Parts: sequence; structure tokens; C-alpha cells
Amino acid sequence: MVMAAPHRLGFALAMLVLVVSSLWWLAVQIDRSTGAFGLAVQVSPTLTHAAVMVFGFMPLFFSGFLFTAGPNWLRVAPLPAQRLLGPLALQTAGWLLWLAGAHTAAGLALAGLVLALAGLAWMFALYWMLVRQSTVEDRVHAKAVGWGGVVGVLCLAGIVWAQATGHVDWSLVWTRTALWGFIVVVFVAVAHRMIPFFTSSVLPLIEIWRPFWVLWLMLGVAAWEVLAVWVDFAAPSLHAWPAWTIACIVVETVAGAVLLWLAVVWGLVQSLKIRLLAMLHVGFVWFGLALLYSALSQALWLATGRPVLGLGALHALSMGFLGSLMIAMVTRVSCGHSGRALVADNLVWGLFWALQAVVGLRLVAAVEGVPLWLTMLAALGWAAVITVWGLRYTNWYGRPRLDGKPG
Repeated sequence: MVMAAPHRLGFALAMLVLVVSSLWWLAVQIDRSTGAFGLAVQVSPTLTHAAVMVFGFMPLFFSGFLFTAGPNWLRVAPLPAQRLLGPLALQTAGWLLWLAGAHTAAGLALAGLVLALAGLAWMFALYWMLVRQSTVEDRVHAKAVGWGGVVGVLCLAGIVWAQATGHVDWSLVWTRTALWGFIVVVFVAVAHRMIPFFTSSVLPLIEIWRPFWVLWLMLGVAAWEVLAVWVDFAAPSLHAWPAWTIACIVVETVAGAVLLWLAVVWGLVQSLKIRLLAMLHVGFVWFGLALLYSALSQALWLATGRPVLGLGALHALSMGFLGSLMIAMVTRVSCGHSGRALVADNLVWGLFWALQAVVGLRLVAAVEGVPLWLTMLAALGWAAVITVWGLRYTNWYGRPRLDGKPG
């Protein structure tokens, strides 16, 4: 049954990588706090974690969505799941090898990266084939996703180069570039198209409102943050370019405020009456909050010379914005394509709000001087939420639809 539809295969493999990488990160945090496992290190755990969280499961989730909704957007014939087995299997095997090699052999980890790169490039080659086949006039969102995929492939190739040639300090730069230039780009393109549509279909009094300047704003923010990654990497010292830091504070403050306003315009308050819709809107709110938190973090850093808030803004974006929308979107597709009602039951609703609490805990854990065990506790919370959620829906992917329909 997993091969019966693209979303079943993509989501099932994504859940595997997501749960394994989350449990692995929990083990690393326990080992850091207690030394219980005595883990050997061949690749930096920070880089290992960053790479698998950006490239590991997210593109697999993308495949399930893009090869299900994408053909509808583009009005082309969908691909069977069998066409996706090769690229998705390569990515899955690659990221599992990456995690294993991080503690056993750097060469094994590098081999995993190469497999993952081949799978990602193959997957987006298939996606671009659908885009080129399409004759519909509006392909803006589809092409934005496609170009995000191109950035992702180039960035993963950059990490392969960095690890193969010993330029290890470049690896995190390529990873953070992909976070904004690939993952965030895909998320905002899909959010711009789907959140107003979902909202208006459930709340008829709210019209579909998605002017393209909103999409350009969000893509512009992503581009700005990519630039910031490289400027920060090039800066000779933390306080070398204070004018640049001030510019970042201004851009992020304005953009964050506009995005929070947009969340309200898109129906945040009205959506709270319907759980599954509320999950989408609350997840989107984290985008604006992450930018505002980043601005505050940089302002404190400029004033004190110390990273007072640490990596809090990064996790507000990754766990809050991306994590919340991941749960909301995958839950919605999983319900709709299993013949079930589009609702968030008590289990999913509880898991979603548990995730919000875990994000808050991770922001606290990032503050300078806070005990390390708080990070371990946040990793435990994340792993618990993800594992329960992942097992629940993976079970669905292996079963026929309740309504008897194919797919």
C-alpha cells in the first residue's frame, strides 16, 4: 500500500528519517549531559544535526506533497510512486548512512551525503519535468518551489565538496543557506498558495487574498537571510560591521511585523475555531515571531557583545515555523488522502500544542548561561512528539483508504 500513491511513499520515508534523526539527537544530548553512551565523533554533531534537519526529512515530505498537489496545480498527469522510489530511497539511505558515519567513519558519512545529493537532484529533475510539461498560465508557485529545489541541490553539493576537501567550516554555511534558500522558499510558496485557499474553503466569509507582493516579500526575506549568512561568514569579527547588523535588525523588525499583520489578515483569529486550520495559522505566526526574535537577539548582541539569546531565533524558525507547518500540512494531506475527515483529533491537537511548549523550552534553553540539561529536555520533548505523531500516520500509509477509493 505504501507504493499506492506518491504521498504514501514520500511521507513514510520522511517519517523514518525524522524519527530516527530525532531519537539520535536526543541520544547525543543525553551523552553531552551525562556521558552515558561515550559516543565517538567522526563528524561534528552540530553539523550532523543541522544537515539532517535541513536536508533529511523535509525534501521527502516535499516529494509527497509536490507529486500529489503539484500535478493538480500544473494540470499534468501525476507520476506513479514507482517513478519516485529510486530518488527517495537514495535520500533515505543517504541520511541514515550520514548519521551512522558521524560516529563510525567520516568516509561513510560522506558516502551518505553523495547518495542523498544524487537522490535530491533526481527528485527535482522529475519535478521540473512536470513544470515544463505544464501549459497553465499561473506557474509562479510551482516555479518558486522548483528554484528552491535547485538551491537545495547546489547547497548539498557544496556540503559534499566541503566535507571531501576538508573545508569543514563551509559546511554549516551551505546548510544555513539551504535552510533559507531552499526549505523556507518552498514553505512560503506553498503557504502563500494554500493557507488562504484552505481558510476560505472552511470559512466562506473570508475571501482568498494572496496578492503576489506578499509572496515577493516572503521570498525577499529568504533572499536577505541567505545574504546575511554569507556576510556573517565573511565578517572578520563579530563587531566588524555594525552598520550591517543594524540593517538586519531593521529589515527583520519590519518584515516580522508585516508577517504578523498578514497572519491576522489571513484569518488567524477566525481559524482558532477549527483545529486543523488553526494549526496552519499558528505555525505561520512563528515566521513573523522568528524574525522579530532574531532582530531582538542581534540588538542584544550589538549592545552587550555577547550572544545573549544564542540560537533561539534559529529554532523559532525551524521548530516553530517549519515544524508546526510540517505537522499541520502532513496531517491534512494524510487525513484527506486516507479517506478520513479533515479534522485534527484530540491526539494530534495535543501533540501540536505540546510542540509549541517544546519550542518555548528550546528558546529558554538557548539563552546564555542556562544549564545544558534544558537542551536535553527540549530534545526529549521534540523526539516524543515526533515519534508519536510519526508512528500514528505511518500506520495509515500502509493501509487502504477508508472510503475504498484508490490512492
